[in-house]
Amino acid sequence: MFEEGGWNDEGGEEALSLAALPPRSRPAQHPAPTGSLQKQRRRLLVTLQRLEASNWTEPARSPRPLSGDSESESEPESRVGRKRPRKRGLKSRAAASPRLGPGAPSGSNALPAGMELEPGPAGRRRRKDSAAETLGDRDQTSSKVQLSQGAGGAAGGPAPLLSRKQWRNKQKNKRRQKNKFKVGEAVGAGQGPGVAAGAGQSTSELSVALRARMEERLHSARFRYINQQLYTSSSQEAARLFQCDPDAFAVYHRGFAQQVGRWPENPVHRIIRYLRGRSASLVVADFGCGDCQVASSVRNKVHSFDLVALSPRVTVCDMAKVPLADESVDVAVFCLALMGTNLREILEEANRVLRPGGTLKIAEVASRFTDIRAFVSAVTQLGFQIVSKELDNHFFYIFDFSKTGRPRREGVLPGLALKPCLYKKR
Repeated sequence: MFEEGGWNDEGGEEALSLAALPPRSRPAQHPAPTGSLQKQRRRLLVTLQRLEASNWTEPARSPRPLSGDSESESEPESRVGRKRPRKRGLKSRAAASPRLGPGAPSGSNALPAGMELEPGPAGRRRRKDSAAETLGDRDQTSSKVQLSQGAGGAAGGPAPLLSRKQWRNKQKNKRRQKNKFKVGEAVGAGQGPGVAAGAGQSTSELSVALRARMEERLHSARFRYINQQLYTSSSQEAARLFQCDPDAFAVYHRGFAQQVGRWPENPVHRIIRYLRGRSASLVVADFGCGDCQVASSVRNKVHSFDLVALSPRVTVCDMAKVPLADESVDVAVFCLALMGTNLREILEEANRVLRPGGTLKIAEVASRFTDIRAFVSAVTQLGFQIVSKELDNHFFYIFDFSKTGRPRREGVLPGLALKPCLYKKR
């Protein structure tokens, strides 16, 4: 590559000594011939290569020579094309700098205690806190956590690794089992027999209360079903329902009494006050009497009709076909009894048994009426005339009609189609 010259050559020693001197202390020299200058240059390069091979370290930075040789002039051009070296990371700086050692003081370049360096993605470095991975840390990015208590931890071995989903299920089961009552807990804990007897007594009380609650729910569900059947079927179908299941009417009447008992006033009490203010010689027909409150509260003669007899005074029949003669009663009462899909047949039966000028008294749930004027117009088409109406109550409305003649059988009466009174599940 280059021609090697002798180490003890006089020209080489002179060139090396001149290169080591600072620029100002160099003696003035005349330009040497071109051939000898090239040889000196080559010898100097060979000497520098040998010094580098023997791990020789430069004691002091020598100033850049002022000679206009080709090597010094080409150095900035070679640096232009080079890439700038990357900055060393925290780990390399910690290894190179004595301040980042074990006894390093806390500063801008020092890492806090308990911190270690971990290589991150794409060659980057990030800090990792070894004390940050604690039990139950839900914000960790790893898919598995190490539990301090478990089969391995109890046996003294390493704790098992559970996935995130398994850990959540374990915590959920712990919360469920936390307040669960156990009958043998008092005895198993080594407590006295008195505590165990008290626990057994409380258990029996809880079982009785739970049974009563379940029975109440069962009765409520059965009442809602029967009530829905009564409002969405005809009177003939309702009569057959109670004939097949006589106990169903008792369940329905009990639930009905509970619902009406929540109202500030029962509409049957207003009807009783009305009849007490009238003559006792008036004959009354109570359609859907229930437990016969009207008959047991007034001095009038009352014919009580219902699908099932809860009292000896009740006559079991279909509301569309009552066993009474034509024009034989003075007052026909429907207290929360306009049930079924054949309301027109029921009201026509009331017109048949009423005397001319007789009173038809209707008390019905307010939420069933969508158009009160249409309902009044439909009733008047059946041979009645409106006398009065009470709409001040938010739970029920009361209407008084007077019989004017025979009902008109032609045409459809959409105003009689009241909404069914259905109770929501609670």
